[in-house]
Amino acid sequence: MSTWPVPADARRRIPEPGEPGSFWEDRGDRFHCGIDIYAPAGSGVVAIEDGRVLRTGVQTDPGSVPYWNRTWYVLIEHAGGRIARYAELAGCSVAQGDAVREGEQIGSIGTVIEPARVTAAAPAYIRRLAEGSRTAMLHLEVYARNPEMPAGSYAGGNWFGPGRPAWLLDPAVLLAVAEAREHGTDRKE
Repeated sequence: MSTWPVPADARRRIPEPGEPGSFWEDRGDRFHCGIDIYAPAGSGVVAIEDGRVLRTGVQTDPGSVPYWNRTWYVLIEHAGGRIARYAELAGCSVAQGDAVREGEQIGSIGTVIEPARVTAAAPAYIRRLAEGSRTAMLHLEVYARNPEMPAGSYAGGNWFGPGRPAWLLDPAVLLAVAEAREHGTDRKE
């Protein structure tokens, strides 16, 4: 079974390819490594499935990119060895080594972009998010295994390297089961 990771998200919808926040969205000089689920800042984020916390850490920081706020991530190994990165969190309520149950709160939605610090020099997709007040979200990534991220190839949920890494999976695979469950259909992985 799987649970939708943001209970406050009434839409419970996976972004279609090419839509803002979709997997592998082409952002000009980078590609989006996950799926964004927009919800009010402070909304709870829960584990999609049972798992074990591999680590937590800083996802974004204004010291790296001026328009970013400091946000956090939780890396959880789920069934079958799939690893999910729950990111752009305001805070984490779990720690490395913790066992988590499906539906257990692991953190809360953070505000990743500070609109007052977005300038004309920011990428167009960032300006659009800030103008549309889409600055608070869960950024969800899924990996086939613990990822290797060469320096300079990954930042803030985006891939700057050549081609999509083989270990990077479309989170829709994991979310589709939760989406179907929420809508009362029984879709198997």
